[in-house]
Amino acid sequence: MTPISRRKFIYTTALISGIPGVLSSFDTGTYVKSGGILNDIQVGVIASADNPEKDLNIVRDLGFPVCQLNIRIYSPELAKKLTATLEKYKIKATSLICGGPGVDKYTFTEGPSTIGLVPRENRAARMERLKNGMNFCKAAGILAIQTHFGFIPENPKDVLYGEFVETMKLLGEYALKNGVDIYFETGQETPVTLLRAILDIGTGNLFVNYDTANLIMYGKSNPVDGLKVLGKYVRSLHAKDGKYPTNPYELGKEVPIPMGDVDFPAVISSLKKLNFKGGIIIEYELAESTSEYLLKTKEYLEKLIAS
Repeated sequence: MTPISRRKFIYTTALISGIPGVLSSFDTGTYVKSGGILNDIQVGVIASADNPEKDLNIVRDLGFPVCQLNIRIYSPELAKKLTATLEKYKIKATSLICGGPGVDKYTFTEGPSTIGLVPRENRAARMERLKNGMNFCKAAGILAIQTHFGFIPENPKDVLYGEFVETMKLLGEYALKNGVDIYFETGQETPVTLLRAILDIGTGNLFVNYDTANLIMYGKSNPVDGLKVLGKYVRSLHAKDGKYPTNPYELGKEVPIPMGDVDFPAVISSLKKLNFKGGIIIEYELAESTSEYLLKTKEYLEKLIAS
């Protein structure tokens, strides 16, 4: 099987340096309560798990109780190691991020023809990769798989829209047999278009990984307003910040939380009103993705959750 890499991925091995000093500067348990909303909404990170003992040890040392996983090559042996390590470290893997094969170009000009299952090129191979990911989820006890499925056409009569719906029905049914949910990561389509696709596919196990910054950086929606459309389907959230695009050929710029256009107090307030119970997963693709940033952001988000 061809190893897969994904642009949206925190390489946990890059966080090893500086952890002891950073941890001594933060009280990572300040906002953890024995009951109530902080048990329902937990802050986590994206982590590798190709070497579970090593990779997830870092997640544990940073004090994150939940994570999303990115794995290059699936195998029954790795599933067993992963299950044992998650139990040992008391970490919950909320979903498996599954992308590829082939090149995804996260741009306005080339994204529609390269990302996900909407383009015909690589569709069959990507379906196979997702099925293998679902098999791995079943073996490892991970309840959901997620990815960017592409620029879903706004026009429901578009030929590619119809093909996408039929493709996703097959995947949704396969996921049902494995007891796995599928999460659409937001960004490349409007919330209304995504809601229509979920209803048209109709397998009942389709939900949303709500990426706050993607909605802004792709110019598709204000994330607070988008929750009014997709709220009941949101099972996890990527805590990421960004700016709206001002150049129609380039995505908006990603920036550290809370320096962008995402209104995180309003987003988290809306999630609580929706009785959201899931993981808020910190995602930061810039070079400064360090343990210090992760812990500062964790503290910021937990204050909002507790307020």
